[in-house]
Amino acid sequence: DTHRDSESEESEEENPAEMNIICIFSSRFQLSVPKLASGRRVAQELLSDLLQVSQSLFSDSFFPVLEPAIGVGSACEGWSPQSEEDVVYCMFVPLKPPRGYAFHLEPDTLGEMPQMSMRIHVELVCTCAREQPDQKMLCFLHSSEEELRSNQAASLLHTLCTGPYLDGEKIALWFQTFVISAWSMMPQSRHYSMKVLPSCRSCKMKLMKASGRSLYVEMVFTVQRGDSDIFLSSQPTEALFPPSTTWLESYAVAEAKFFRHVSTQAPPHSCHLKCLRLCARLLEGSDLSIYALKTTVMHLLTLIPPSEWQHRYLLLRVEDILRYLLCCLEEKCLKHFFFGNEDMPEEISLPPAFQEAQPLNLFQHLAQDPAALTEALKEFDKL
Repeated sequence: DTHRDSESEESEEENPAEMNIICIFSSRFQLSVPKLASGRRVAQELLSDLLQVSQSLFSDSFFPVLEPAIGVGSACEGWSPQSEEDVVYCMFVPLKPPRGYAFHLEPDTLGEMPQMSMRIHVELVCTCAREQPDQKMLCFLHSSEEELRSNQAASLLHTLCTGPYLDGEKIALWFQTFVISAWSMMPQSRHYSMKVLPSCRSCKMKLMKASGRSLYVEMVFTVQRGDSDIFLSSQPTEALFPPSTTWLESYAVAEAKFFRHVSTQAPPHSCHLKCLRLCARLLEGSDLSIYALKTTVMHLLTLIPPSEWQHRYLLLRVEDILRYLLCCLEEKCLKHFFFGNEDMPEEISLPPAFQEAQPLNLFQHLAQDPAALTEALKEFDKL
């Protein structure tokens, strides 16, 4: 980037040669963290307005209740490895059951998923005693089909479920249709033209300004596990594409919360996000996942004191990150951050089973595949 970072205007005690290398790194990898905050604000306002419109449109129907959106992923955490024009702002949209329904999470024993997967069983709940005389809702359990058909909107089980299970693909299609029809009511329609991009299990939007600048927002539908920061997500991972009634456990909300916690402890101009962005750029094209890198940095942020993440230590911290990753590769073991981790900040809420659980090994596949391990070490050596 042509403009200098405010971080480079630090105290005189910095080594000029080191600072020069940091400046070269910053321009070579475009490391001034891009203007993510303004894009994040646009995405959050958009979701907030969409939610208001949905409440007025669906108040008499039995579609899932949309809860306030939660920004997740690298763009919302402040370190996206993508160039500014390619950044996607990912927003989790939690779903709650409408009146007369309950969601029950069932382990998905059919799928052979390495990640925890569940199905969301939609059950009817008796509303006979609960309804006030002036409310016209009929009980789905105790009213005749004829009464229901002529007097009430279609049941959730007949619209967005396959069998008794909530269907991620049907929800995505329903929401995409809603966004297209509701766009003209949105205040954003005065400043942006909008296109819904193809997606099976989420709603991806491209917002375009008259100037030609674009902003990408992706809404992923989720169901919360109890009152924890762990959610079940409709969105499959690149490696897994399970049936549309299978929802995968996601730690993205807990991760976003962790980075917010770190930012409250970190010194001004902390370099931890820049380290993430730089290392992500270095790993581009290799088989090492961005998630393995992010997990490494989260572990180091709990091991290295906040004061040691000042901007002048950027090169040392990058070296620490790469060394830690290399050690984990050699030992074929990188522990998942949210299982059996005693250093977890207390504001992150995890299901009790997570604390007692044996740490998951993110490099388990390397332990089982010597050829893949050799290749990963060879790639790392090039770095």
